[in-house]
Amino acid sequence: QVQLVESGGGLVQAGGSLRLSCAASGRTFSNYFMGWFRQAPGKEREFVAVIRWSSGITYFGDSVKGRFTISRDNAKNTMYLQMNSLKPEDTGVYYCAAYTKSGAYIYTRSSEYAYWGQGTQVTVSS
Repeated sequence: QVQLVESGGGLVQAGGSLRLSCAASGRTFSNYFMGWFRQAPGKEREFVAVIRWSSGITYFGDSVKGRFTISRDNAKNTMYLQMNSLKPEDTGVYYCAAYTKSGAYIYTRSSEYAYWGQGTQVTVSS
């Protein structure tokens, strides 16, 4: 069974940086896509970024392009989200998620992701 555990959230001032981690276990993830979503109070869950584990190909949501990067460490089975130039609107609970499907299509809808972590809070103060 796939398990995803996020860490690294916290409180940061606007313009600052944070790095989130997602430790994955339970499977070999070479055929998986792993991503990050976030959810602010009263808002829908929003796609942030995704990485194809095998190739490292990445894709980002428009609101974070140029500020966030996503990466993975195969040896540690861990995915990272480096968040720079943070803004108050980046505040929310950040979730690690994963899916596996045949082909190379990248999904940004949360309904396509079968596995989820418990989330980690990120708060950006102005």
